[in-house]
Amino acid sequence: MALRTVGWDDYALVDSGGGRKLERYGRHRVVRPEPQCLWRPTLAESAWAGADAVFDPDGEDDDGRWRFAGPSAPPFELGWRGVRFWGRFTSFRHLAFFPEQAANWEWLDSRVRTSTKPLKILNLFGYTGVASLVCTAAGASVTHVDASKRAVGWARENAELSGLAERPLRWLTEDARKWVQREVRRGSLYDGIILDPPKFGRGPGGEVWRLLDDLPELIAACAAILAPDASFLLINAYAERISGLALAGLLGQALAGRGGAIDWGELALMEDTGDRGVGLSFFARWSAT
Repeated sequence: MALRTVGWDDYALVDSGGGRKLERYGRHRVVRPEPQCLWRPTLAESAWAGADAVFDPDGEDDDGRWRFAGPSAPPFELGWRGVRFWGRFTSFRHLAFFPEQAANWEWLDSRVRTSTKPLKILNLFGYTGVASLVCTAAGASVTHVDASKRAVGWARENAELSGLAERPLRWLTEDARKWVQREVRRGSLYDGIILDPPKFGRGPGGEVWRLLDDLPELIAACAAILAPDASFLLINAYAERISGLALAGLLGQALAGRGGAIDWGELALMEDTGDRGVGLSFFARWSAT
């Protein structure tokens, strides 16, 4: 299935086409490359030309640089529901969060708020922490793990901005695989686990992460630290050679015998007008009920 993220007060996909997206982040209009937008834009080129910032790619990955209509913009405040966070023009085309994840944030918020007990949640590859803050605001205690010291620093700033810094939040700059392996040895248990791994990455000690090679072992280790009465395990992935069905198969193998249900599919951003959308990542989610 496709989970469709529609715009909210601080974000909208305004138009798309010609290999680009025209988006609104708070007060900023932004143009970013998106090769799969093979269709023609709906709006006139003048609407695109008025953008405040354009990302010019350099190569096939996320390299490139921002070009601003005026002075380069400092971090600016954004929000989703009650969670606040800083938008940033990063050096790799993103703005320090992934708006299509709002569909998963909504699901996580519901899982935590409707739980009959307080949930203890582990967020791996947590980046700037929006998912961690959504769960914390809903009443969970969260351990947030990311290999990037800078990303964890940004996540802590987002917690301060949201007024959640004093909540039960633990921030760790760690290699996700090594952390989970240590948690297995310690006998730690979690009620919910979130994973949003990159295609390729390096841990703080130079550890190499390759999604297709390393994900099965990590999912098996995560299954070992799910409490017997755990609520969920959510995985999201951005990779051309993977699918929601593949992720669901991996979860089904790791969680065999637990019961519950697995749903899977694609996360899509929907344009403000019309039914056109852009599929951006794949997910699979196990829930106990």
